[in-house]
Amino acid sequence: MIDGRTKLIAHIGYPTEPFKSPMIYNPWFEARKINAAVVPMGCKREDYPAFLKLVFRLSNVCGALITMPHKVTTLKLVDDASVAAKVAGACNAVKIDERGRMIGDMFDGEGFVRGVQRKGRRVAGASLFVAGCGGVGSAIAASMARAGGARLGLYDVSGPALGALVNRLQAHYPNLEIIAGSGDPAGYDIVVNATPLGMEKDDPLPIDVDRISPSALVGEVALQQEITPFLAAARAQGCEVQVGVDMLFEQIPAYLEFLGFGTTTPDELRRLAQIHY
Repeated sequence: MIDGRTKLIAHIGYPTEPFKSPMIYNPWFEARKINAAVVPMGCKREDYPAFLKLVFRLSNVCGALITMPHKVTTLKLVDDASVAAKVAGACNAVKIDERGRMIGDMFDGEGFVRGVQRKGRRVAGASLFVAGCGGVGSAIAASMARAGGARLGLYDVSGPALGALVNRLQAHYPNLEIIAGSGDPAGYDIVVNATPLGMEKDDPLPIDVDRISPSALVGEVALQQEITPFLAAARAQGCEVQVGVDMLFEQIPAYLEFLGFGTTTPDELRRLAQIHY
């Protein structure tokens, strides 16, 4: 039950229909008897800079979860951000500190990496291919680099986005081997689709799945459906897959700590979640 004492967490993005976080956070809040709620808020790109600041003028808002298409823009709007957010070039979490400043952080990449490791895959020394260098793709690339990944293939149809990510990674991880601009996923241990392709049923596949090694783990960040056409094609190729909500379950404990709600485990969140597609 939401009442006048409920602490609200704004879940901001557009469109809101794919959002899965409320189906994970809110059952957990209820089970823990915490008077808080994650509320989806649909905000178009052109309205977002003004809207984010206004959200934090509300006295009962304690934080914001940021999703597509606003993660990159958010880094330019906050007063300060974590190193993870700066390397990724994007934020997916915002709160107000004791001085009234907007503080940003980024947990997508950490969630993806933890999901890979939970499946028994080694990240240190591994090679990773990322299709899509927007907010979530950049975060995954940055977290894989921080976890000791040895080789990183990056591909994006936007040259500026690709070049900016390469520059940030080289500045923080000068020993990392980066292969930029090729859309060929052959020879990589981990392959992830971080493009918007797959959000609509008629979308083409983002890369040539036939070129992915059957021994690779293939990941997806889209949340509209559990097994996207990209993951279905990877499975047919013999690959192990990681679905989009796996990243959510792994990163939510870090979100909760960031927002001051304590912590939990992915297992507890999975047990309580009420996800539907």
